[in-house]
Amino acid sequence: MSSYEVHRDLRSIRLAQWGQVVPADDVVPYQVVDPDGRPVEPIRRFLRDFLARGHSAGSVRSYAFDLHRWWRFLRAVDVEWDRATSDEVRDFVLWMGQAEKQHRVPRTTSAATAGQVNPITRKQYPGDRYQARTIRHSNAVLRCFYEFVIDAGDGPLVNPVRRDRFRGRRANAHHNPLEPFRSEGRLRYNPKLPKQRPRAMPDEQWNELFAAMRSNRDRAILALAVSTAARASELLGIRMADLDWGDQLAQVRRKGSGAQQWLPASAESFVWLRLYLDELSDLSPGDPVWWTLRLRARQGEPPARRALTYDALRAVLRRANTALGTNWTMHDLRHTSALRMVRSQKLSLRDVQVILGHAHLTTTQIYLVEDDHEVLRRVHHYLTEREQAAPEPKPVAVGYDADDLAVLLGGIPQ
Repeated sequence: MSSYEVHRDLRSIRLAQWGQVVPADDVVPYQVVDPDGRPVEPIRRFLRDFLARGHSAGSVRSYAFDLHRWWRFLRAVDVEWDRATSDEVRDFVLWMGQAEKQHRVPRTTSAATAGQVNPITRKQYPGDRYQARTIRHSNAVLRCFYEFVIDAGDGPLVNPVRRDRFRGRRANAHHNPLEPFRSEGRLRYNPKLPKQRPRAMPDEQWNELFAAMRSNRDRAILALAVSTAARASELLGIRMADLDWGDQLAQVRRKGSGAQQWLPASAESFVWLRLYLDELSDLSPGDPVWWTLRLRARQGEPPARRALTYDALRAVLRRANTALGTNWTMHDLRHTSALRMVRSQKLSLRDVQVILGHAHLTTTQIYLVEDDHEVLRRVHHYLTEREQAAPEPKPVAVGYDADDLAVLLGGIPQ
């Protein structure tokens, strides 16, 4: 421990409402601006480079929010961004571990269920504290940001987000001299992740959710999601040219890599898709498949349908969850589809990996872990069968004694 380390009362730190993340009318879709509306220059340069390296607009937005939170924390502890050390990173992680999220708009109906477990789905509602996965993502963003500014000669000499080397062996012990050195070891202040097992939605609850949909559009997108295992963002990116009606295939653009991939879909999903598209006017091959059901007007424009957004799709599920008392998400449909394929024993794990779009087979192997709730369901079914009364024995033929037959055949005398 250094002699000049600053001891902070982390529980008393409250982040001020300084600056914000805003959409930008520029090549870089999002920017972090100060209270005067001016872009924060180090973050602007980093996000521009980050986007040029092939990352999506959604990733730019996510990184911008993490960096904005870091800037606000540094202002609260009175440290400049280029003077931050591993002590600030450590305190930031400790602060996030105990702080409550600050909402621009106070919670309403969700305040009563925050952090609780839904009795029907047995899934936990989002809480008011930062989860371990959020903290780890924040550390990765800060590590990437400081690597960029250090390479540019604008930041500190040492990256404040430090790594711990693997114990028992030297880093890059088997390094190929023809390849660059790569960082090894976990980030020092990364919290451990709780083990989370994917869960399949039970068939009866899937039927209830599907029945709660109000339109052919909503039925079509849910049926397509549960049969293709595609992510919500991938489904929303489908265009008319991406539908193969003859072979019942849908082409998606994979999250992250942007690679195009054809996925097989169920016949039922294409039936609902046809019913939905018959309600719309003619669409060109380049038009999105999913549109709003109501006509919406913008300033200076006539009322028209708008392309369905992720927030609008979440609103569809939110209405259904309110009616059913559940908390299902679109990602639950992806898990359900993956587990159905694995449990069918008709597809190899490699087949499932290709459909899910996983780069590594180890990622797909999480679906081999048996779901505790599924085990409990099967054991309950077994116990129920055991408790059922045994069938009454058939009466013996005339002239035979039932007790004598029981002794002879190993039964129980009457």
